[in-house]
Amino acid sequence: MSTEEAVEPEASTTGTAEGQAGHQGNGEPPAQVEKAAPWRRLLGLLGPGLVTGAADDDPSGIATYAQAGATFSNGMLWTAPATLPMMMAVQEICDRTALATGDSLGALARRKFSRKPRVVIAILIVALLAANTLNAAADLMAIGQGMELLGAGPDHVWSAVAGIGIAFVLVAGGFTVIAKVFKWLCLALLTYVAVLFVAKVDWADVVTGLLGLQFRFSPDYLGLIVAVLGTTISPYLFFWQSAHRVEELRSEDRGGDDAIGLRQRDQAAAARKLRNARADVFIGMFFSVMVMFAIMAATAATLGKDGTDVKSASDAAKALEPIVGPAAKYLFAAGFIGSGILAVPVLVASGSAGLAGLLGKNWGFDRRPGNARTFYILLGIGTLGGVLISFFSSDPIGLLIFSAIINGVAAAPFLIVTMLISRDKEIMGEYRNGRLAATLGWSTTAIMVVAGGIGIYTTITGAGS
Repeated sequence: MSTEEAVEPEASTTGTAEGQAGHQGNGEPPAQVEKAAPWRRLLGLLGPGLVTGAADDDPSGIATYAQAGATFSNGMLWTAPATLPMMMAVQEICDRTALATGDSLGALARRKFSRKPRVVIAILIVALLAANTLNAAADLMAIGQGMELLGAGPDHVWSAVAGIGIAFVLVAGGFTVIAKVFKWLCLALLTYVAVLFVAKVDWADVVTGLLGLQFRFSPDYLGLIVAVLGTTISPYLFFWQSAHRVEELRSEDRGGDDAIGLRQRDQAAAARKLRNARADVFIGMFFSVMVMFAIMAATAATLGKDGTDVKSASDAAKALEPIVGPAAKYLFAAGFIGSGILAVPVLVASGSAGLAGLLGKNWGFDRRPGNARTFYILLGIGTLGGVLISFFSSDPIGLLIFSAIINGVAAAPFLIVTMLISRDKEIMGEYRNGRLAATLGWSTTAIMVVAGGIGIYTTITGAGS
């Protein structure tokens, strides 16, 4: 495939900025960069980090956060500030592995580990693909319910339409188109922040919740913590952050089909690229946690007072309508539709890119299906599998929360793989983990090991049901 087919000059602001450095002499491009409006520079800076943060607040996350607020009021708000540094550390590490090497997490696992460990990792990724398919099915159902809330027709029909439409765009759209669409879909999540402003929030009670003063040791409370951790520290996001960053590097003028890592750039360009990427990741994770907090606090102020059991998007919207007004229906519908359309491609593409990379196969939306058959076959199985499953399930919220628990259990093994790769001097060079990244990364891994154990226990015994 030629460079022209894969590259759109405006696809990567950081890459464009580096390219413009070569124009110093005619004076015009640098002057244009200096005069660019701050909001345009910020928007250009945001990319994989923002999309990953927004995808973290998929219908699975929304359902889990709403269930937490409805069941325990503000009692689980402390999880928002507690997960923020963990999310920032993990996604920055995943992002840095891609930046430093120009390779995806799956491809790096192939480089790092011998054959037997790679077989184990492959089995784990296949399990992740299955879990992602279930999650994608539930997200498609959430899209359908959102359309039904708007009076557009039966939810199952819209679930199928959404799934088929997403599959078509992923195959035909190309990376630059998909990346731009993803950015705008992130705005849908601001609807949940709007609900927070119109709800009557008891801010004193919010503060006690944020400080963890309403912590409980009941099995159902601990089980929901695992779900919250599973939907915020989700293993599919590790693979997505890495893959999206690699595709962004490929889209640069200087990259072409091959992503140019930091170790192949001059020192000033590499430092600028790393700084911009970190800002993107940190802003994306903060955005994600802000939405998480808004959903928990808003549902605590409304549904939590009556102990409402949230079984569907319709339940949440109807319960909020007497308090928030008719806008509740449209806000929840917009949020579920937008976040679902964003999350489904991330879910099915993340594991597909991870397994294809591990197997040494071509992958990526910037590759034509004929040049990345394994990737697109896995992508099709995940998307169409999600469509089929959505026809046979009647409890999307329960399925979403269950998938969050699965993610909580599966996160620890993938975190161990990621941490071992990111500390490898031969692979990462000077960009391997420093003391702070290593401390936060391994601490998060330990927490997810404990959460995984609790998740397995509550699932087997049914203690949290």
